[in-house]
Amino acid sequence: MSEAAPQVVTACVLIIGNEILSGRTQDENLAYLARGLGEVGIRVREARVIPDEAATIVAAVNEARRRFDYVFTTGGIGPTHDDITAQCVADAFGVKLVLHPEARRILEAHYPPGALNEARLRMAHVPEGASLLPNPISRAPGFRVENVYVLPGVPQIMQAIFAELKHRLKGGARMLSRSISCSLGEGTLAKGLSDIQDRHPGVEIGSYPYFRRSDFGVTLVVRGTVREEVAAAAEAIKALIRSLGGEPSEGLAED
Repeated sequence: MSEAAPQVVTACVLIIGNEILSGRTQDENLAYLARGLGEVGIRVREARVIPDEAATIVAAVNEARRRFDYVFTTGGIGPTHDDITAQCVADAFGVKLVLHPEARRILEAHYPPGALNEARLRMAHVPEGASLLPNPISRAPGFRVENVYVLPGVPQIMQAIFAELKHRLKGGARMLSRSISCSLGEGTLAKGLSDIQDRHPGVEIGSYPYFRRSDFGVTLVVRGTVREEVAAAAEAIKALIRSLGGEPSEGLAED
């Protein structure tokens, strides 16, 4: 009996915010989420940057939650008028946006008496039936509805919330990688790399050129979930480089 293929668990990241699209703010959340999810065996298959527009957010959430095992949104759950992500997620699931009693209690305990104004209370509203995601920094929680995890856009706060929930996520096979560098150009390697990829369909081979003051070349990265397949493709790449007059230099394997 043949061995079952490793389970692949997928995720989509929706980065919400006009400030990202305008260039005023540089996103830091995607790289952090992709690394963290990869550590627990969840592969980010798609990421989108979308504006603070209700129809766009609702459509993106509905499409992503049906296509991927997990969806993570960042941005739009603060206290101001343009923080509309919570309402949009509620609309995507066809439920009401409600004041969560535990979220309200958390904010009442966090702010001085009388400081929990109407704007701040917006952060205690979540889609009906949502589960809270604890926020150890500014206390205003994120939330989860089914496979959609809604996180703030401020990187420090997003990272703290994600760190609390990361190890409760159910991932699949972890991605392994090997990297091989050489001083040959991509054009020299292209045909041979294509042949190796055809012979090893179970791995992904990426080509990343580099240019330094006194050197240029390419780093080739082999990624896959089966160690033997990754190793076989890496050895084939090293043999290709040598056959073309180059000398391969291998980086560390990543688990």
